[in-house]
Amino acid sequence: MAPKYTVSYFPIKALAEPIRLLLSYGKIEFEDNRISSEEWPKYKDSMPMGQMPTLQIDDKVYYQSNAICRYLAKQMGLAGANDLEAMEIDIAVDSIHDFRLKVGPAHYETDETLKAKKYEELTAETIPFFLKKLEARAAANNGYMALGKLTWADFILTGIAGYLKLICHQDIFAENPNLKSVVDKVLALPAIEAWYAKSPKCDF
Repeated sequence: MAPKYTVSYFPIKALAEPIRLLLSYGKIEFEDNRISSEEWPKYKDSMPMGQMPTLQIDDKVYYQSNAICRYLAKQMGLAGANDLEAMEIDIAVDSIHDFRLKVGPAHYETDETLKAKKYEELTAETIPFFLKKLEARAAANNGYMALGKLTWADFILTGIAGYLKLICHQDIFAENPNLKSVVDKVLALPAIEAWYAKSPKCDF
């Protein structure tokens, strides 16, 4: 009997979407368990480290989104043919998450004056820096994030693309055609088209 897979996360894309995309790409059936913010407190203590997303395989619950994605990628041949290729992919993935982590705190800042100041700095320096570097990486890899071919790094960017737009307060693909090409290639995969045809609609 095939293992039972369950992805648990909030009713948004963000960090869980790459997991959902990889499972869909691998044609692995899974339960998409979306927990609302109102429901979350009653689940939090039962989650490893009190956080989501998680991937449950049968009775075992796994956490840390990158570790989960890396595991799934290995099952699907998207993690590189050797250790050097795996490192190239990890570099791309970590760079995308570095970008997210640099911008994220400003989005959640509650002091509006301080928030505006943080975004002024981010818009002037941090966001252009990361977009330039990531765009150059995609250009050098023929519209992919690593190795010039489809890897799990492309699923990371695609899965969190809406969230990156949200926290950056701008369309990050407007002037970055190679980054846009990465996302477009993933979204055009038949298995991914099928996922979005049936999944709940959300922007980020």
